[in-house]
Amino acid sequence: MVLVKPDGVERRLIGEIISRFEKRGLIIKGLKILVLTEKQAQEHYAEHQGKSFFNDLVRFITSGPIVAMVLQGENAISVTRMMMGTTNPVESLPGTIRGDFATQMSRNVIHGSDSLISARREIAIYFTSQEMIN
Repeated sequence: MVLVKPDGVERRLIGEIISRFEKRGLIIKGLKILVLTEKQAQEHYAEHQGKSFFNDLVRFITSGPIVAMVLQGENAISVTRMMMGTTNPVESLPGTIRGDFATQMSRNVIHGSDSLISARREIAIYFTSQEMIN
């Protein structure tokens, strides 16, 4: 599960980001553009509820349109995470999405599920089974 966050959409990076994943051999199984509700954002960031930065996360992710996509392929989660770079873009290597396009942790362009369990939970927030390609 990957999200192009509002800053990535605003900066018109959607095509570049999708292209990188496709060139790597990952297959898009679901794709949509939407504006999250506060409830969806709170569900997405549920593991951070109660932390000092939770409200900032929710406010940012609901501040504009996002692109949600489900990617499939060999080692999709680890490949996607490597391609994204570290959460803090200042520490991300050039050639990674965050290393090339982000400079602030609060506006780091992209989100990717960190495990199969997280991916399944997050996919259910954004997609119904009918919206996914088998």
